[in-house]
Amino acid sequence: MQHKLIPFNEKLRLAALKEYNILNSGPDQDYDNLTFLATVVCDVPIAQIGIIDKHRIWTKSIHGSTLSDMERSNSICDKIIHQDEPIVMVNKSDYPELFVKSAEVYGKELEFYAGIPLYNPQGHAIATFCIFDTKERQLTEQQVQALEALASQTMNLFEFRKQKNKLYDVQRQLKQKYKELERFASLVSHDLKSPLANIISLSELLKDENKGKFDSDTEQYLEFLVESSYSLRNYIDGILSFYRSDHVMDKDYVNVDLHKLLKGIVDLYQVSDNIEITYPDDVMLHNVNKAALTQVFLNLISNALKYNKKEIRKVDISFSKNEEFYCFEVKDNGPGIPRDKREEIFELFTTLETTDREGNTGSGIGLATVKKLIESMGGKISLESEPGEGSNFKFRIKRI
Repeated sequence: MQHKLIPFNEKLRLAALKEYNILNSGPDQDYDNLTFLATVVCDVPIAQIGIIDKHRIWTKSIHGSTLSDMERSNSICDKIIHQDEPIVMVNKSDYPELFVKSAEVYGKELEFYAGIPLYNPQGHAIATFCIFDTKERQLTEQQVQALEALASQTMNLFEFRKQKNKLYDVQRQLKQKYKELERFASLVSHDLKSPLANIISLSELLKDENKGKFDSDTEQYLEFLVESSYSLRNYIDGILSFYRSDHVMDKDYVNVDLHKLLKGIVDLYQVSDNIEITYPDDVMLHNVNKAALTQVFLNLISNALKYNKKEIRKVDISFSKNEEFYCFEVKDNGPGIPRDKREEIFELFTTLETTDREGNTGSGIGLATVKKLIESMGGKISLESEPGEGSNFKFRIKRI
């Protein structure tokens, strides 16, 4: 139990109380449980957690009465926060003047009071944990220890509330900064895409209209210009996709027919005789984010086909489940990924410095987006792969 550490200072005490943002807060069962236990272990009719405001004592929790607040002046609780004792016990016969208002305030003739000041870590008393009885008495040593334990737990709840509020503030600030960053990325990307589109179209036009007129070096330079322009466009699109992935998580959770979802994706890619994609039949997923899951499969299937330069490109999608997760595997027969790159490829802007079937390099954004979406769904993704033997992306999402 924290005891008084510093001289009483009302201005600093009120500033400390304000940090907890607890005045006029709603009912809370956690506090009500503590006051109930206090009445039981101390065998008293009333237990109260009172927050000491500037001019009043506001009741956070009370058992045995309906009191909400009372004037601070001349109250027993106000008296004890000025004391150095860890617990104050008072009988009416010793200090009758302290009990003058008690019958009117609590609706009972009270003759015994025991209270513990609740100090914040800096030593400012912001509240009291107290009990009342209708007869004069003394608490046993065990009852005192129990009351101190309950008071300590009350202060722990105050601290938890304070830290939770700080966390909410940080989350709000981060969300605002993220929105600003997202807006910045969107504006920059938009401003880049317009001139980039002109560069691409003019480079293509220059290449087509002057075919055979340039020497081999000039034609190669022009080809590099076109390829680099497309790579930059893909990079910009990837940045936008990554930042917009958070909006995907705002979508409603629904029941999803996995076969139907995958068929819609596979139909986009299975337009060539050299592509073979297999996927499960008759699987119903309950309460999942369809938009996010679709984006994950789009990225993984696209990568499996795009970077596979074999004559027959194969992708096998499998499904299983346990009590806690839906589990998926997306396995291909592509070039594979080196062991030392298995973790890095999920990091933003990390690439393997390889080209796809069209000769373009990746942006290093797609798998980072996949990882972000999966983790947002309470899941995890991993990779099993050997160079030349294909890759198997295994991921799971939380069943809700």
